[in-house]
Amino acid sequence: MKKILFILTACLLALQSCSVNSEITYHKDSASTTVMDLDMKDAMEMMKSMVPDSAKNGKKDFTELEKLPKTWTSLYELEKKEGKLKTDHPDSIRIMKKIFMKSNVENNEIMGISMKMDHFTMADYQIIGSSSKKDKLPLDQMALNSWDGKTLTIETENLNLNGFKDVLGGKDFAGEDDESPEEDSEKSTGMMKMMYKKIGTTLKFENKIKSITGKHDWVTKVDDYSVRIDYDLDTLFGDSEKPLKHSDKKIIIVTE
Repeated sequence: MKKILFILTACLLALQSCSVNSEITYHKDSASTTVMDLDMKDAMEMMKSMVPDSAKNGKKDFTELEKLPKTWTSLYELEKKEGKLKTDHPDSIRIMKKIFMKSNVENNEIMGISMKMDHFTMADYQIIGSSSKKDKLPLDQMALNSWDGKTLTIETENLNLNGFKDVLGGKDFAGEDDESPEEDSEKSTGMMKMMYKKIGTTLKFENKIKSITGKHDWVTKVDDYSVRIDYDLDTLFGDSEKPLKHSDKKIIIVTE
């Protein structure tokens, strides 16, 4: 799990924005699979330009990035391979075997990272949510919506970036452990403004969408099997007070 946090830190140190795109597939058995792509192309180019040629060969950040697998590899395999597996708890190992990651390469250069949470149940997400701050993973809040295999209920108050903000909280990223929750949240928001330039999520269903009740400006039906959410970051970061034309508290998507 530390590797995911490392990527976020590297992006932050580059002082350049990243784009995050998620795809959540809702399965008929009430589970869901989330694939999150972090596009760091601009960030990587900026970070490399800031490092003198004389220091690049010994730069730990680049060395660590180069170690990332280029094909889907579970966190369990990664930590076991590196001798960093520190748990034998059945639930923890089961979850680690369902979380995968890989680097995305273009012209032999790492341009981003992808993470997959494969066939997660709500109980699985609850285990992830109870992790300590230092082991937090970025979670797309939409994966936590109520889904019973046929009906998805989106609580639009959860159209936020708290799943990312949690990762940036705590001593390692936002400040000291003795800071108040308000100070911690303020610093996390400041970091996110610097890190992210675009965040969106596509919701996919195995069965055809039968009906959608409720509207929100950020939520759009793409086709008979998918819905797109594009976050207005200016609004979420408090930089804009643009009123929403549609802001129903719930959006209910029923599939066949």
